[in-house]
Amino acid sequence: MRRLWGVLAALLLAGCSTGPSLENQGAVTAAPGDSHHLTIGSAGFTESDLLAQMYALLLDQAGYQTSLLTVANRELYEPALESGQIDVVPEYAATFADWLNAKTNGADAAPAGSPDLDATMTALRRLATPRGLTVLDPGRAVDQNAFAVSASYAREHDLRTLSDLGASGLEVRLAAGDECVQRPYCEPGLKKTYGIDITGVDPKGVGTTQAKRAVQSGHDQMVLTTTTDATLSDFGLVLLADDKHLQNADYVVPVVNRSRAGSEGVTEALGRLNDVLTTADLASMNQQVDSWRRLARDVARAYLEDKGLLK
Repeated sequence: MRRLWGVLAALLLAGCSTGPSLENQGAVTAAPGDSHHLTIGSAGFTESDLLAQMYALLLDQAGYQTSLLTVANRELYEPALESGQIDVVPEYAATFADWLNAKTNGADAAPAGSPDLDATMTALRRLATPRGLTVLDPGRAVDQNAFAVSASYAREHDLRTLSDLGASGLEVRLAAGDECVQRPYCEPGLKKTYGIDITGVDPKGVGTTQAKRAVQSGHDQMVLTTTTDATLSDFGLVLLADDKHLQNADYVVPVVNRSRAGSEGVTEALGRLNDVLTTADLASMNQQVDSWRRLARDVARAYLEDKGLLK
């Protein structure tokens, strides 16, 4: 039976081991393990909870006993993954590659993640392997930064892509986090890659209700959000396609502790999700939890049953 551990359990990790050091990696060369009691980690936000629930349900069906542990801080859950206190975590390829790269090579290291999924996965696995971690294959679902405008604005100016917006010559005030003025995927990238005339950044946060309302009202023309944002239609907003691939390849990938969960059984159980889960599916499930107030475990189970992945 699966046991659900609350957020308070995360406090127990504050003093946990930092996992195998890069100088003494006895477990790194060991054969992939197959513990039958697996702890699935969640980062505590809706999408991570949904993915963790689906992982647990698929592993339960494959004969494993699973527990869920919420640790809303990568600085805590990644070392716990290395040490085996957590066995499986849903991650995002480019973001996790950059995080491990900074941890290994310093905050000023050149980015490891990129818009190229193959290059990103190669870099991620190169960084993860010495830490006793195995990165399983990505599926079709991706949670990237994305930009949305009002549907009426898109219709008025015939906009479908960010290239369309750049070619239009329109002045654009962007609702985003205040870091947008420096991040290469945000204001600098929009100007350089697409030629968009960003006249200012309105610091209302990434995909917040306040930021979306600013675009809905016409105070701002565009908002930084994500590809799995489930509430855009509530504000009359639509995404513009990133047709020149400015954003990094943040595809969903399971990451496992190799000595405990690196077996073919785990890989096969979680790999079944890759064949069906899409970005649109994730957005729909996020909406069911965030807007319709359904429980993540119920949404996850219903999705897997609908796709024929649960008996």
